[in-house]
Amino acid sequence: MEYEFGYWYVLLALFILPGFYFLYRFYTKTKKSNSLKFSNLELVKKSASSQSQFRKHLPFILILIAVGLIIIGLADPRIPLENIKEGVNVVLVLDGSGSMAATDYPPTRLESAKDAAEILIENLEPNDHTGIILFESGATTVSYLTPFKDKTIGDLNAIKQRDGATAIGDGLVLGVDMANSIPNKKKVVILLSDGDHNAGVVTPNEAVQYAIQKKIQIHTIGMGSEEPVLLGTNIYGNPLYAELNEKELIAIATAANGKYYKSVDNNSLNEIFEEITDDIDRELEQVSIKDWFFIAAVVVLAANIYIVYGKYRIVI
Repeated sequence: MEYEFGYWYVLLALFILPGFYFLYRFYTKTKKSNSLKFSNLELVKKSASSQSQFRKHLPFILILIAVGLIIIGLADPRIPLENIKEGVNVVLVLDGSGSMAATDYPPTRLESAKDAAEILIENLEPNDHTGIILFESGATTVSYLTPFKDKTIGDLNAIKQRDGATAIGDGLVLGVDMANSIPNKKKVVILLSDGDHNAGVVTPNEAVQYAIQKKIQIHTIGMGSEEPVLLGTNIYGNPLYAELNEKELIAIATAANGKYYKSVDNNSLNEIFEEITDDIDRELEQVSIKDWFFIAAVVVLAANIYIVYGKYRIVI
């Protein structure tokens, strides 16, 4: 974590603290030499104990700490924190091909994906913008980028099952264009698919290069069961199975500075959408924490006042 100071030269004032310390030592030595001699030797020993000496000098130590905190606060210290004021553009690119009608994710893969995506949308920050792209043999916009989460969730729930093939490249390109349509600093595309790219006019590699050019991060989610899922038969009576091309999804995420997640059931899919919210990159900004130091200085001064004038006050 990189720390910065708005007025770093103010920190030079910290060098006055050692000067105050030596002046205080000079004052205490002078006061001691001019003090009256004690007739009670036991009282002298008691007053000279380390604990007694520490209590005697504690008020001055606290004042030095408070002054140091105030000086640091005046220098305006800043730390990098995630910027949630501007928000992030998050576009969900959702597979709506025929294989998403499989029932290994009850009631269907598509319905399970919609339920899990709702978790993601609800977990985003208020100023984040969300949009949805649905793809099959081609790609279409389901919900344009908006900060209104209820609108996006309503559009998500209205998605109906399609029967087409799997045009991952077309879906990604449309998702990248949508993510880039509002000028937020951070833009993320989340691709969910259960199949292999086999349709469309744009290849996944071309779509990834486009995303890299636009500096847009892509996370990918592979949706598939542990065992092959029978979808039906072709015109020749041969069985058709849903096949997940993990290598392609991993390559997409790796190239576009994202992560690949594999889901095998409803529970793991929900967990992924819970986790992926934390993996979305946000712009870091330097946030001033000077008030923390001013508050700490007030607390130290209040403690000092209590020590000097409170129930267990120290006579100085």
